[in-house]
Amino acid sequence: MRVLLVEDSKILLRTVRRALRHAGFAVDTAADGEEGLVAAEANDYDVFVLDIMLPKLDGLSLLRQLRAAGNTTHVLLLTARDTVADRVQGLRQGADDYLVKPFALAELIERVRVLCRRAYGNKSGPLCIGSLELDLSARRLRRDGAEVDLTAREWRLLEYLVLRRGEVVPRSEIEAHIYDELVEPMSNVVDTAVYNLRRKIGANFIHTRRGLGYVVEVQ
Repeated sequence: MRVLLVEDSKILLRTVRRALRHAGFAVDTAADGEEGLVAAEANDYDVFVLDIMLPKLDGLSLLRQLRAAGNTTHVLLLTARDTVADRVQGLRQGADDYLVKPFALAELIERVRVLCRRAYGNKSGPLCIGSLELDLSARRLRRDGAEVDLTAREWRLLEYLVLRRGEVVPRSEIEAHIYDELVEPMSNVVDTAVYNLRRKIGANFIHTRRGLGYVVEVQ
């Protein structure tokens, strides 16, 4: 899943970016609201994490412009303000969740995970697809009861396809949601990732639709 983090504190930006990437997310960053707006308009994201007090364009104004443009991506607001009025204002502007500084990184990561799952209509933890059992909260995969070890990128790919199971997902959308600004995907990078994933989970879960993309379904 791909996240846009907009935060003007260099220390906090680095800390949160590192934590999210360690948790398996692809993360792009922006240090001010204008830069964040450009990134949000140019790329597909699963979640926006926005600080409210931003230079050039504050977080609420950024959020307001995104919603006015029809962008429905889920938003987690970060702020040092902890009053009911502040929270209500953020929610009225279109935010989905609200986290007050200082916060625990573990809580931020879990809130981002919940918003990602909600974006694809899944609010629960474990999912079963044939002999596969995915625990989205714990990021664990079992096949026929045995645990399967995946790399962070393999997990992102499987999670994204599973949350969109039954849909044919184009390669371009896979690239947009599992790679961040540090990666320049090559033409065969998705095919290679799917090949490696099939080796671990079996060939009867991820199916190729020639010229269209990939779909998760049990046949």
